[in-house]
Amino acid sequence: MRRGAHLDLGDTLDDTLDVLDDPVEFLIGGEDLFAIIEEALQGHVPGDKVQLQLEPEQAFGDYNEELIFLERRELFPQELEEGHTFDGHALPDGCSPDALKDALYTVTEIYPEHVVLDGNHPLAGIALRLSLRVNSVRDATEEEVEAGTAMAQASFASNPSAPVVAPFTDMALRTKFAVLSAFAC
Repeated sequence: MRRGAHLDLGDTLDDTLDVLDDPVEFLIGGEDLFAIIEEALQGHVPGDKVQLQLEPEQAFGDYNEELIFLERRELFPQELEEGHTFDGHALPDGCSPDALKDALYTVTEIYPEHVVLDGNHPLAGIALRLSLRVNSVRDATEEEVEAGTAMAQASFASNPSAPVVAPFTDMALRTKFAVLSAFAC
C-alpha cells in the first residue's frame, strides 16, 4: 500500500530544517523511508499524528571527517560556487584517490588555491525530529512495488547510504506494501 503524509523536519534544538507543505507519498515496504520511520507509521490511519526523534545513526549517520577533501581549485570550473555538488564518479581527474566514488560531494568552501569538498550528507551528525500527519493510505501500484519507491525522484532516505527497510506488516492493512501520504503538523 501507499501512504501520504505531511512532514515537518526539525533538529533537537527545535530549529525547523524543512517543512513539506504538500503531501508526500512514501512506499511502505520499499526504499523510501528509514526503518525506524516505517516502524513508527505502522498501524496508523488517515488523521493520525506521529512524532519521533531519529538519532544520527538511525538517519544519515555520524559526521565523518574522513569524507572532507581539500582539492586544488584549478581542477574545477571557474564558475564553481559553494553548494555545488559532484557525484563521486564525476569528480575531476586529479582529485584525491581516497574520495569514495559512491558519495555525493558538496562544495563547502572555495579558496583561491583550494576547494573543500564534503562527502557527508547535509544532515549527518544531527539528531532529527519528525512530525507527521497521515493524509491517506492506498494500495501501491505494481510499478511502485517493482521500483521500490512511490516517488518519481530521490527518496527521503536516499544518499549516501541506503536504509535498511523492513517489510510493512501492519495487521490493519494486511498487506506488505502501502503508500503513505503525509503532511507536516
